[in-house]
Amino acid sequence: MPMKLRFFVFFLIFLCLGECYASKIIPQVIINFGVNKKVIYDLNIGTYSIVQGKKEILTNAFTSFKNHGIFISSKEYAQRVYKKIPVSDEFGKGIKHIISMEKKGLPTMKLTFCTHPKSEVIMLQLEIVGQNLESNYLVPMDARLINNGLEQDPRTLFVPFDNDTFIKYNAKKLTNGVENISSEVSAVYDDASRAGIIAGSIEHKIWKSAVEITQKKDKRRLKIWSGYTSKEVTRDQIEHASLTGNSIKSSKMFFGLFADWRTGLETYAKANRLAEPPIVFKWREGTPVGWNSWGVLQGKINYENTTKVVDFFADSLKNFRNEGIAYIDLDSFWDNMIKGGYEGDYTQLKAFTDYCRRKGLKPGAYWAPFTDWGSGSGPNRRAEGSKYTFGEMWTKVGKGYHDFDGARALDPTHPGTRKRIDLVIKKLKEMGFKMIKIDFLGHAAVESTSFYDPKVKTGMQAYASGMEYLLKQLNGEMLVYAAISPNLASGRYVHMRRIACDAWKTIKDTQYTLNSVNYGWWQTYLYDYIDADHVVFAKESFGENKARLLSAVITGSLILGDDFSMNGPWNGTAKKLFSNPEFLRIVKNGKAFRPVDGNTEDKTNNLFIRKIESYYYLAVFNFSKKDFDLSLDFKRLDIPLGKYQATEVFDQKKIDFNMDTKIHLDGENAGLYKIGPVK
Repeated sequence: MPMKLRFFVFFLIFLCLGECYASKIIPQVIINFGVNKKVIYDLNIGTYSIVQGKKEILTNAFTSFKNHGIFISSKEYAQRVYKKIPVSDEFGKGIKHIISMEKKGLPTMKLTFCTHPKSEVIMLQLEIVGQNLESNYLVPMDARLINNGLEQDPRTLFVPFDNDTFIKYNAKKLTNGVENISSEVSAVYDDASRAGIIAGSIEHKIWKSAVEITQKKDKRRLKIWSGYTSKEVTRDQIEHASLTGNSIKSSKMFFGLFADWRTGLETYAKANRLAEPPIVFKWREGTPVGWNSWGVLQGKINYENTTKVVDFFADSLKNFRNEGIAYIDLDSFWDNMIKGGYEGDYTQLKAFTDYCRRKGLKPGAYWAPFTDWGSGSGPNRRAEGSKYTFGEMWTKVGKGYHDFDGARALDPTHPGTRKRIDLVIKKLKEMGFKMIKIDFLGHAAVESTSFYDPKVKTGMQAYASGMEYLLKQLNGEMLVYAAISPNLASGRYVHMRRIACDAWKTIKDTQYTLNSVNYGWWQTYLYDYIDADHVVFAKESFGENKARLLSAVITGSLILGDDFSMNGPWNGTAKKLFSNPEFLRIVKNGKAFRPVDGNTEDKTNNLFIRKIESYYYLAVFNFSKKDFDLSLDFKRLDIPLGKYQATEVFDQKKIDFNMDTKIHLDGENAGLYKIGPVK
């Protein structure tokens, strides 16, 4: 053999041996992120761990998916290759780490980790690549969760898909036998130390996703996946629709380790807003304040009583404005003021909007664009504004349709649904409405056997299609406010969203609303504003009135709901409370207060706090009938140690505020303390 050829053969053998040797002695890929955190991926067996310092956080994590109904795991693959490439995305410059897995007869599986400098978060996404794929189940992470740092008061948070049916958040005690399947996001944290893990999806235009956290004996498990449906949570009657093609990706998933779970959820909300930035027009006015008719008047609204409400705000609540603006919002049954239905005579409704403007107020309206409330009258009714019948427009689910909350879902992609949107929104704009409350949006997000648009396969694709169309018709002319709607997917489409639905006047209503603030306050960073529903005073005690008002103030915006067209104690309550400008000063800030504690399961804690400029504002609630005395813990409140002076905002009493101060609160009552340095 010639010398040159012999050398070449030896060189090839050396390279092969070197690669084999390297694969044996370097079976792991190490991906660093945040401060002293890393992912360790084992290329030999297809699993990974996440480590913080010397503490293992989770281990034996694997990925999986279904293709044509067949379950396939990363552990089944024979070959795994790692590469990294630079990336510049909505989170800035970073590195994309890709683990590609191959085996003859199986689709290629690609697990991607994205890291960004100084970020305590790692992003995950699973992709399958092949021919004629079909999947409705993609799992980027299925891992054993280690107990490190979560021993004193371990909690796992249930987050609902929407705010319907009086559903509640639940900070479940993480003990043996607990199973928690949370929609889109969850937290695992120790409420004593506040250390926690946040995991969830940051994309919602295609998939419904979930986080599952379970504990059996002393073993905990965490799984994140796209393709989740549940009749009780997502309201779906059928399983998640499948995607088809040669490449199918899960939603991008967020995984972060935080010293404070509250900071983690706020970071998660901000990541959602970056991953799916708003397409609703940028809101440049102040925090919305105003009135909504559903609080008391409901189906009884007419021109006479609503214009009297306008008079009350114009004459008796002149200071109830933010940046000079307040909205008078007509909820459902505004069509009492039109003759002949949506295609009829709008003269009286136009008179109402003109009256609002003359009195210096902005008129608002309401609509549920993706629902049919008359399905009981049969399928052959012509839909207003179109040649189509409602029967043609109904969302098809199996052998039937989607009926929920007394209404039948309309296919958001159907031209009949859209023609009807064209008609109603055009009329509302012509009338001069400057705010629209849109409701029952979950009906647009349900999984269907098929949609009119063949390109739309999943409920979230239908939701995106319908909401994008609705916004085009609104054309930036109205404040867009969502009532019943998906918690996370609606962030792109609205300025303001209700945190919980249909709370009125009692201390129980306040407690129900504050459950959603306690565990969903972080959505204040996903939306311009979140809202605590209409505030009704009615004939309840002044203590309950204070609590109901305060529940709205600390949520971020303020919409009243009493029948101010007639005399009653609620009129005097409103005048008395809003003679104090401090409440509207706080509302002007527009952001929700943070909860102090997260250990109340499906109830709410008593304390919420926020720093605004140089002051700390502490909201205190007593939901029981018995008085209580509360000792303060400055560290727990995130207030630096020192001497402070506080003013109780409701009664304007000043008190010295220090570690020895005890707060007394009567039963079914609330207090608000403005805390500043001693002058």
